[in-house]
Amino acid sequence: MHPPLTLHRHPMCAEIIEEFQKCHLEHPIAKFFGECTELKIKLDRCLRQEKALKRKANFEQSKKLKERLQALRKETAESDS
Repeated sequence: MHPPLTLHRHPMCAEIIEEFQKCHLEHPIAKFFGECTELKIKLDRCLRQEKALKRKANFEQSKKLKERLQALRKETAESDS
């Protein structure tokens, strides 16, 4: 199962999403028998790669935030004593 396939939310995979949706429109019955499977696999890989990039960016952002919070706590502890 994949997330909702909106082009503005998945700019990296926009081309594959369009091809996948076109395949489903052109083959309404055959899609159940594997007609669009190759595109589905490509789409899954693209979405997985996109998610990994987002995860890495979020991790870096949280790392910076933790460092900033530690610095603030240190300053607060020093000013209290």
